[in-house]
Amino acid sequence: MKTNMVSWFEIPVIDMDRAKIFYETVFGISIKIEKFGDTQMGWFPMTKDPEAKGASGSLVKNPSFYKPSADGTLVYFSSPGIDYELSKVEEAGGVLLQEKTMISEDIGYMALFMDPEGNRIALHSTE
Repeated sequence: MKTNMVSWFEIPVIDMDRAKIFYETVFGISIKIEKFGDTQMGWFPMTKDPEAKGASGSLVKNPSFYKPSADGTLVYFSSPGIDYELSKVEEAGGVLLQEKTMISEDIGYMALFMDPEGNRIALHSTE
């Protein structure tokens, strides 16, 4: 296999504006919102560099098919150093669930938070 198995993720939301502001604040990014019938999507920035690693994804609002959950699949966002994002979680309306914790010397660090929509989200960095 020449690529990682995961190529896309979707994070369910109830209030797209609230979720957009939260993720833009925590990650210092801009999220573009588009509507497709009954589904509203907020796109995380994606590089066109074919050498880039990792998957991109979106926030998704469609109450018929998407429900936020603290118990489902866990998405890990990569970061050069998760201290910046962790410092923004609570001021942006999220809840810190697990402080920065070393996984191992080889793998790096992780942390967990709950977004304002009720999704459990993780951060990962090597520093």
